[in-house]
Amino acid sequence: MKACSPLMGARSISDRRKAVEKGAGALALALFCVLGIALLQRQGWLDGLNFGLMGAAGRARDSGVGVMITWIMQFASAVGGTAGRFALLAACCVALWRMARARALWLLCTVVGGTLLNLAAKQIFAAPRPDLLPHLDLVHSYSFPSGHAAGNMIFFGALAMLGGRRSVYVLMATAIALIGISRVWLGVHWPSDVLAGWIEGLGWLALCRVWLPAGGGQEESADRVMMRGHSVGGDEAMDPEAVEHRGGGNAQ
Repeated sequence: MKACSPLMGARSISDRRKAVEKGAGALALALFCVLGIALLQRQGWLDGLNFGLMGAAGRARDSGVGVMITWIMQFASAVGGTAGRFALLAACCVALWRMARARALWLLCTVVGGTLLNLAAKQIFAAPRPDLLPHLDLVHSYSFPSGHAAGNMIFFGALAMLGGRRSVYVLMATAIALIGISRVWLGVHWPSDVLAGWIEGLGWLALCRVWLPAGGGQEESADRVMMRGHSVGGDEAMDPEAVEHRGGGNAQ
């Protein structure tokens, strides 16, 4: 069998390099937006949005159905917390490991890397928690950007990318939105904290998507698939006479 064309290999490397550059650019843009939100928040230009939405959440908490909604929000927040999220991550990785180890490793690295990114961002901005409403959840870390919002955008977003179906995307988006809203409802994050967390998570997913494995656990690499479909990679390339005989009859 003849070797793969050097031009084909160079093209594959070039395409991967371009994909990495686009992913890195998306992450850089997302972090720039997070920085912009932080500056606007510190200057008080987002007070109208933050106070308005959190004040509305406080009034809703005191309404007749507020207690029931608070239970739902506390449950969503617990599921989306670090312990709950990593428990779900472990279950997903175990489920994927037997049939698609590459996808399980990609999911693990994506979530762990995104968590470390958010922890670093929190230390950089060192924003205090809001004190407009009594906190209905125990919090000990900085507020900006929201770890729940970023972490679950990354985790559930990665699951949606692995699933690849519209129904999965809708389900994961619902979970992301509910967990993010719960943090405002519980009084532990400004809406701008949640927005910044979502943007951060999207940027990280854009970068990690470059290394997203193909579906299935026994998939071939892209280069091997291209070789198999190319005239230099199949059985036809082994012997010109074999092609003639396979085409039907002796060509004498």
